[in-house]
Amino acid sequence: MTTRWGAPVPSWMTTLTGRLGEVPADYFSRFRPPPEGGRASAVLMLFGPGDGDGDGDDVVLTERSSRMRSHPGQVSFPGGRLDPHDAGPASAAMREAREEVGLTDTGVKIVAELPELYLPVSDSAVTPVLAWWATPRPLRVRSPEEVERVIRVPVDDLVEPANRFTVSHPSGYRGPGFETPQVYVWGFTAGLLAKVLELAGLERDWDRSVHRPLPERFSPRLVTAGVTAGAPGGSGSATPSEHGRSIAVATSPTGSGNDESLPADSPLLRPAEGSR
Repeated sequence: MTTRWGAPVPSWMTTLTGRLGEVPADYFSRFRPPPEGGRASAVLMLFGPGDGDGDGDDVVLTERSSRMRSHPGQVSFPGGRLDPHDAGPASAAMREAREEVGLTDTGVKIVAELPELYLPVSDSAVTPVLAWWATPRPLRVRSPEEVERVIRVPVDDLVEPANRFTVSHPSGYRGPGFETPQVYVWGFTAGLLAKVLELAGLERDWDRSVHRPLPERFSPRLVTAGVTAGAPGGSGSATPSEHGRSIAVATSPTGSGNDESLPADSPLLRPAEGSR
């Protein structure tokens, strides 16, 4: 196999960053951080040249430990809360990636910081940090109590129409889903990936009428009226809904202690028109 070592930032990423200023403020989420702010967090969306013989790129994702009480086995981006010594979201995202999967700074270029996404349930203001990894190097799990494995998922697999669908949660939440040979992605991570792929011009037409229920391994408890049982917090306690709406449980930055949930009507998670 060959790797495009030192590959420049791809044209699709340039397209994405160029379009960031063209989309409305609610493109990623209608929820904006309140004036007093929220608990600052960051996730690292790290793309790089793939290991295959072709010219496809891939993205780094992590799978939460199956032993965790909160979101076991779910897929997320490396990330977590900002520490006082972090210079900003990019610094925090890189630090978390070092701690979780042993990422080094070598060859990593921070391309852009996406708009903050406010998650009302956890009062978190999450900044997605877009980065390009020109010289990929081996990654490993450094925090096994939190991370089960680290996966580099080909972008071609994520945009393959057969791998895309609308996922339904028992709470009534419906949003983007991906299932590739490597991973099953839903919730916050899937919503963010879907928006980025669309904005980059990589999205391919897929059948939005395909709906699949969330596998039981990701939804061990059912939702009662106005309350999501076993929702974020890691204690198994019930979490009230936002303004009476059911809360969609979404994947959180691994190791952050910051469970990311969004109301079921959030644009970040809601599928495009015609998918309902």
